[in-house]
Amino acid sequence: MTGNRRPHPAPDDRELRLWRVGRALTLTFAAAVLAAASVFYSLVALLDIQEIGSTTKLDAKTLFDLVKLSFGVVAGAGALVALVVAYRRQRVDEAGAHRDATRLHTERFTTAVSQLGDESAAVRLGGVHALAGLADDAPDDNLRQTCIDVLCAYLQLPFTPDPGDDPAHEEEHHRYLAFRKVRHTILRLISDHYRRPRGTHRSWQGCDLDLTDITIDGNMDFGGVDFSGGEVSFDRATFAGWVSFDRATFSGGRVSFAHATFSGGNVSFLGATFCGARVLFTNATFSSGRVSFHGARFSGGGVSFNRATFSDGDVSFGDTVFASGSVSFRDAVFASGPISFMKAAFSGSRVSFRRAAFSGSLVWFGNATFTDGEVEFVDTAFSGGRVQFANTTFSGAEVVFLRAAFTSGVVSFRSARLFGNREISFTNATGSAPDGLLAAASTASGPVALPPTWLSPNP
Repeated sequence: MTGNRRPHPAPDDRELRLWRVGRALTLTFAAAVLAAASVFYSLVALLDIQEIGSTTKLDAKTLFDLVKLSFGVVAGAGALVALVVAYRRQRVDEAGAHRDATRLHTERFTTAVSQLGDESAAVRLGGVHALAGLADDAPDDNLRQTCIDVLCAYLQLPFTPDPGDDPAHEEEHHRYLAFRKVRHTILRLISDHYRRPRGTHRSWQGCDLDLTDITIDGNMDFGGVDFSGGEVSFDRATFAGWVSFDRATFSGGRVSFAHATFSGGNVSFLGATFCGARVLFTNATFSSGRVSFHGARFSGGGVSFNRATFSDGDVSFGDTVFASGSVSFRDAVFASGPISFMKAAFSGSRVSFRRAAFSGSLVWFGNATFTDGEVEFVDTAFSGGRVQFANTTFSGAEVVFLRAAFTSGVVSFRSARLFGNREISFTNATGSAPDGLLAAASTASGPVALPPTWLSPNP
């Protein structure tokens, strides 16, 4: 993930691009002479003494004034030369100070990394805090990113699962708890630093964060963090505890939960803001736990739940706002678990459930509002489950159920309100008409396209 990151030039790199001293002095002296000549010529022109008789003799006072003028020009040029030399010396001193700071940082970095490999959990904790401190005090962004990468790499290392509290495995159990504390400390430090405003001391916002393949098996609070800019990866991560992303902000950059597993825990995105970022839940699995996007706001950017699987869990998008941008559930599978879009607002956005499969699950769109924007259920399969659009309002949005298949499940549009000047289309849909849809279509104030077989059922 970080391989494409473009390194920022260090002070040493900038110092090497300075002109050579000889060239700088020559150009500076020439500029000084030209400036003095320009000033002299301007004064002559302003005093209107452009013509001087060829027989005019220079008296001692005039000659003395010319000598003073010459020395003044030389002194000014000398001052400029001294300024250039001082500038060079300052830059060389700064480069030397940076090299010293980098050398000291490297020595501290080596010590901290060696602590992370120690057999004692306490020593490892010291190494974790040392690396976090080094990231805060790093002379440049590249060194800061290196410290963060090492902390992330530690979280990605395989670890021995908890053997349980059986007295026969007491020592292994205590060892597991000790090193679990180290991992959780790293995650806590990461969340603390991503809460700090970008550009302030100890803020890591804008840095890349690679948490691929990690396991979060306890309580962890990422509430209020700001993942703005940079790349953040939770790819193939396992969330098996209580994890909070409440009021987190995902703006700019890219955040990925691709192939992540939300299983047996409670993960909350309550009030989170997804704005202008590319957020991926592609191929994620939501099972045997609770995941809540209640009150979240999706605006700008793009959020993908493509090929995600929702099974044996409780997933809520209640009161969620989908405004502008795009949210895609393409090829997602909704099976054997309640999913709620209660009171969600789809406004000015493009939301796709293309080829999604609602099978054996209970999905609620009750009291949701579809206004403006576009929502598509193209080639979607409704089978073996229950999908509720009861009391849903379709107003000004284009909602497409093109080639949707309604088989062996219950889909209800009872008390749904269909009005507005954009089309609601069930063109080429197959299976039985959803419960309450025909009644809702009969009172619609906008166009509703239904299959002929639904309008004229066989006796």
